[in-house]
Amino acid sequence: MTFPQNPNIENNQRLRIPQREGWRAIWDHYQTEHPNREIGIVLPVGCGKSGLIAISPFATNAQKVLVIAPNLRIRDQLGNDLRAGSQSNFYERCEVISRDEQFPDAAIAESGRINIDDFNHSDVVVANIQQISGTENRWLDQLNNDFFDLILVDEAHHNTAMSWQIIKERFPNARIVNFSATPTRADGRLMEGQIVYSFPILRAIEAGYVKRLRAKMLRPSELRYIDPSDGVERVIGPDEVRAMGENEAAFRRGIVMSPETLGSIVDCAIGELRRLRTETGENRLKIIASALNQAHCIQITEAFRSRGYRADYVHSREGRANQAVFQRLDNHEIDVIVQAKMLGEGFDHPYLAVAMVASIYANLGPFVQFVGRVMRAIEQNAPGHPLNQGVVVFHAGANVASRWEDFRNFSGADQEYFSQLLPEAEEVDFGDLDTADREPGAGGGVLPIDVLEETDVRATDLAPIGDPVALNLLRQLAESGITPEQAAHEIRRFRGDRQSVREARRASLNDRIQHEAGSILQQLDISQMGRTLDRSRRVNNFAWVTSELNRRINQRVGGENNDRQNFTLDQINTAHEAVPEIVEVLIAEIRSGS
Repeated sequence: MTFPQNPNIENNQRLRIPQREGWRAIWDHYQTEHPNREIGIVLPVGCGKSGLIAISPFATNAQKVLVIAPNLRIRDQLGNDLRAGSQSNFYERCEVISRDEQFPDAAIAESGRINIDDFNHSDVVVANIQQISGTENRWLDQLNNDFFDLILVDEAHHNTAMSWQIIKERFPNARIVNFSATPTRADGRLMEGQIVYSFPILRAIEAGYVKRLRAKMLRPSELRYIDPSDGVERVIGPDEVRAMGENEAAFRRGIVMSPETLGSIVDCAIGELRRLRTETGENRLKIIASALNQAHCIQITEAFRSRGYRADYVHSREGRANQAVFQRLDNHEIDVIVQAKMLGEGFDHPYLAVAMVASIYANLGPFVQFVGRVMRAIEQNAPGHPLNQGVVVFHAGANVASRWEDFRNFSGADQEYFSQLLPEAEEVDFGDLDTADREPGAGGGVLPIDVLEETDVRATDLAPIGDPVALNLLRQLAESGITPEQAAHEIRRFRGDRQSVREARRASLNDRIQHEAGSILQQLDISQMGRTLDRSRRVNNFAWVTSELNRRINQRVGGENNDRQNFTLDQINTAHEAVPEIVEVLIAEIRSGS
C-alpha cells in the first residue's frame, strides 16, 4: 500500500484555508532545485494543524512517514485522525480520499500494541518522542537509516532538544516538516527549519477559526510593599509598578503571589467571566489561570473558591487526580481551572474564555501557548460571533504587557516576518529574564516581596487582536485626547462571605498538607510508597507524613483530629500560619531519626 496519487486537496472546500495553502507551500518548496531538508509551518491554535499533518505526505510523494508528537495525548489524537478505521479519520471526514480508494495504513507506536511487523507494513507510524527515541524505544535500532523518507513533527518548538536530534541523525535522508503555533521555545531558542508558510492569527480571527482577543491590564494608583533589601515600607505609583515588574524578579513574584495583588487579578478575571456570561447567555464559559508551581495553584484555587466559584487545579505531580479534574471540566462542573505549565499542547476545551496570567513569562513562546487555551472558537467559521471572544487578564507589575505587545506583533506577522527572524537566530535578544525565575524551595530561587496594599486598581484595555470594534473605540478615545489609563474602569471587588472563605481555606489547608508531605519526602529522598517511617509498617511514608502533619497542626490550634469541618476560620488561619514551622520541625526529626 502507498499514498493515493490524486488526493482532493487544492480545491477541496472542506479543508481550511491554511490547510490548502500550507500543503501548497510544502509542495512548492520541495519542487525547487535545492530544497532545504527541514522546513517549518506556523499555524495558530485551532486552525487545522492536525489535518495539515495528515495531508502533508501528499506534498512530498512520501512512501513511509513518521509522525512525532510531544506527548501521549497528541499522539492518540493524531492516530485517530490518520487510522483508516477511526470514526474521526481525516481523509474520510474531509473527502481527501474517495471511498473507493484504499486509505494509508497508520500504526500507533504504543508499548504492547506495536511490533516490528507493524512498522514494516504501515505507511504512517505515529509516535511520541519518548517511545521512538527515549528509554522506551524498542524499534529504532531495528530500522534501516532510509526506512522513513518523511518526518512530520507536531509542536516542533520542542525540536532543538537532544531527543529530536537523535531522530534526525538516525534517518539522514528523510525530509522534515515541523509544525507549531509559535516558532520559539520556552527558553527563547527558535524552532529549527526554514519557515515556508505561516498563517497569521489575524487571518484566523477573520475566518472565524479562533476567538477575538482582548487584554486587561491592572494598574493601581498606588502600591505599598516591604522592600526586602532594608525592610522599609515603600509606596510607588503605576509607572514604577510596571518598571519594577520589568526589572525585579522578586517584585514580579510578589505581584502574583501576595494576597492583595493576586486578589485584584482574580477579581478582574471574575468580572470578565461574568460579563461574557451575561452578554452571551452561555454559563459554560470558564477561566483558566496560570500559576508558578503547585503551592501557587493551591493558593489561586482557594482565592476563587473563597469568592464562591467552583475551582480546581491540575499539576504534573497530581497524576490520577488530574483526570478527575479534567472530567469535571468536561462536564462543566467547575468555573475555573488552575494549572502550572500543565495545559499546553493538545489540550482542547473551547469554553475557556478568560486567561488569567499569574505566572512569569520571559519569552513569547510559552505565553502564546497559554493564551492559546482561550483561542479555540466555540462557533466554528463564524467571525464576529459573540461567543468567539477571549480575554487575557494580568497585572502591570508582572511584566506581561511586553509579552502582549510581542503577541500582537506576532499575530500580524506573515512569512516575511519569519524569513527575516529565523536566519538571524543567534542575534535575537530575548532579554535577561529566566523563564520561571526559579521556584523557591526547589533548589534555590527568588523569594517574593510582600505587597501590603494597592489602591484604586483600574483595568486598562490594551490594543486588542482581531477586534476592530474595540480597536476603533480606543482610537476614538485617543483622538479625543483620552488615554487608555484615563478610560480605565475600577475593578469590582468580589469579597466572599465568611462561610465560603472558611470552606476555601479549609480545603486549601488539606491540599497544602498533601503538597508539603510530598515535598518533605522529596527533599529527604525518601520513597513515598515505602514503609520506613511508620514503625508498625502499616502505612506508606506519604500517608504517615500526611497524618503526622495533620495531627500536629490540629494539636497546635486546639482542634480534634478528623473534625476540621468544625474548625473556626481563626483556627484555620492559625493552622496555615503554623505550617512552615511544623514542616521544619518534622524534617529535622526525621533526619535525626527521633
